[in-house]
Amino acid sequence: MPTTAPAAQNGNTRQRRKPSSARRDDEAPIIPILARKVREVEAKAQRGKLGPTNRVKFQVIAFLVREERARVKVDTAIPDSARPELLKRLDGVATILAKTAARDTSLIQLLEVDQAASPVARRMRRDWLLESGADLPPDELIITDVAPAPATVVPPALAERQVVPAAIESRQLANPFLAPDLSLRAPKDTPRRRLDGWELMGPLYKAFETGAGGGAATMDLPQVPEFDHVSPKGLEIMPHQSRFVEAVRDGHRSFLLADEPGLGKTAESVLAASVAGAYPLLAVVPNVVKMNWAREVQRWTPHRRATVVQGDGEDIDAFADVFIVNYEILDRHLSWLGSIGLRGMVVDEAHFIKNLTSQRSRNVLALAGRIREQVRDPLMLALTGTPLINDVEDFDAIWRFLGWTNGEKPGPALMEKLDETGFTPADKAFYPAARDAVISMGIVRRKKKDVAADLPDKLIADLPVELDDEFGRSIRQAERDLADRLAARYRRIIDARGDRGLAPGEVDADIVRLVSQHELDESKAAGSGSENVFTMVRRIGQAKALLAADYAVQLQRSVGKVVFFAKHIDVMDAAEAHFASAGLRTVSIRGDQTTPVRQQAIDAFNSDPDVGIAVCSLTAAGVGVNMQASSNVVLAELSWTAAEQTQAIDRVHRIGQDEPVTAWRIIAAHTIDTKIAELIDSKQGLAQRALDGEAVDPLSSDSVQLSALMHLLRRALGAEQ
Repeated sequence: MPTTAPAAQNGNTRQRRKPSSARRDDEAPIIPILARKVREVEAKAQRGKLGPTNRVKFQVIAFLVREERARVKVDTAIPDSARPELLKRLDGVATILAKTAARDTSLIQLLEVDQAASPVARRMRRDWLLESGADLPPDELIITDVAPAPATVVPPALAERQVVPAAIESRQLANPFLAPDLSLRAPKDTPRRRLDGWELMGPLYKAFETGAGGGAATMDLPQVPEFDHVSPKGLEIMPHQSRFVEAVRDGHRSFLLADEPGLGKTAESVLAASVAGAYPLLAVVPNVVKMNWAREVQRWTPHRRATVVQGDGEDIDAFADVFIVNYEILDRHLSWLGSIGLRGMVVDEAHFIKNLTSQRSRNVLALAGRIREQVRDPLMLALTGTPLINDVEDFDAIWRFLGWTNGEKPGPALMEKLDETGFTPADKAFYPAARDAVISMGIVRRKKKDVAADLPDKLIADLPVELDDEFGRSIRQAERDLADRLAARYRRIIDARGDRGLAPGEVDADIVRLVSQHELDESKAAGSGSENVFTMVRRIGQAKALLAADYAVQLQRSVGKVVFFAKHIDVMDAAEAHFASAGLRTVSIRGDQTTPVRQQAIDAFNSDPDVGIAVCSLTAAGVGVNMQASSNVVLAELSWTAAEQTQAIDRVHRIGQDEPVTAWRIIAAHTIDTKIAELIDSKQGLAQRALDGEAVDPLSSDSVQLSALMHLLRRALGAEQ
């Protein structure tokens, strides 16, 4: 932004209208405005790195200080007695700018004299000068936007990293010409609106920061329909989910779905895609929930196919309806994802893209832009229980992804809603009206307590995770080796005694039990010195530790306090180290603690708002502990008994708990972990039948360990999938 020339008395120089009352700011009325604005920027910088709007504020303040200093030095209308005081006050503003730049050194480049000024910066400068009472020439009053350069999906730095799986090439060859979307014909010129000349992003953020207008940030949703039109047979969508899906049925296509965890955002998104016909659909998700997304697609839309992209994508189903990819590997798949005609995109845990300078954020926004170029009104969903972490400007990247803004100004749809309010940022009434306008674009936020009637009082939600690193592969190999050992022993017994009339493919259930029991007895005797079912499950727990801890961090940022249960000390240690690196305060409840130390930890968790997570031993904290300050539990490792799991969950699900409780079980997919979870659930039926009188199928009294070994053996023999 070039500085203006020192004030000369001519028609092009802005003149100041002095109020009739004599005040010390009469000679430089812009200075108190700059002082107020620089304090706002300083306060934001003290809480973390500045967002886009405050970076622009920093730039504008710096140039106005320089501009005003030049004017004060030569303006003959300023008394010589007042000049030193005005320069001193400008130096004070400049000092705060320097301290702020020392805190965030990326701001220094904004101080360059020839730094190009955006239309947002020019509008901000104009508005502050008008507020100071300056008369501006016409060419400074009207500020036009520069047409943005078209963004490329694959930046040059990532071009060499792009992969195109062979299966994708087959899909592209099967349909080399995507059907054009004729609705994308060039729109008519948009007439100028009353707010076109205003800087609006700062006021929009302010409207949310101050909570202008109050009330929950949730758009008006349709009522629950009389009949459930979307759930597959055997399932039923909950009322709060149904209302969201009905909004999609009514034609709404962009949402910031900010429901608390446990309210079914994944299922809502899957059903929304089905209602909107938004296929192919891309879901960009954290690694820890990739498998769960595939399972939810299969569960809620069984007629649709989902594929999970791993690594370079060698094993993907190219003709799937839903492509699921994690943030970490998205960069190498940008090229083909941008060319297969996506009609919808979901970003799960959307706060992951809040840093606009990160490659992760740029990748997501580039793909979103490409989808909007190809399809009118695509389905765009940003899912996060934590849209704001440090600053209200964390909204910026999410709003850009949804197409509501471009970072510098609102998009056409939002601009129209703001214009319809009849207010400008100079009006106090603008702020609640602007907040409502943004909310109506598609913000949906429900808490557990808001929809408690929809939810069971206690829900166990499984999150399958893929152990796709070397550790995970070694675990699966060890599981195969164990199964082969069991199968070899079984066959030796059959060969020794003869099949005794077994049909082809039939297995002898008694021998299966005998072999499995023998293995279990040997494992108990051997302890941890050999590879057996106990050491295998422990290794699975170690492999899941960081994935479970990472999910607990996301959960804590969304809902507050979380209880994290693990069975082994090394898993607890790894989790606590991860929580510390994430800046979270934790307490620990372990078996080697004295009673006073343990109670002190429990009291801190329940009463200290700064304590976010309690890391608990399944055995040491499973009984006699009250953790009802939380309604969310993460089970990083599975127990060997249903009772132990129930006792752990009941640390929060107890008298005094006023919210539904959700227990999140982290389960290693494609391992024995999956079967153990299934067996634990089946054992729950024993108490339901014996104590609660519920009609459930009779169950074996075999232990979970024995049942798991029998499952491995039957699968190795081809008798069970």
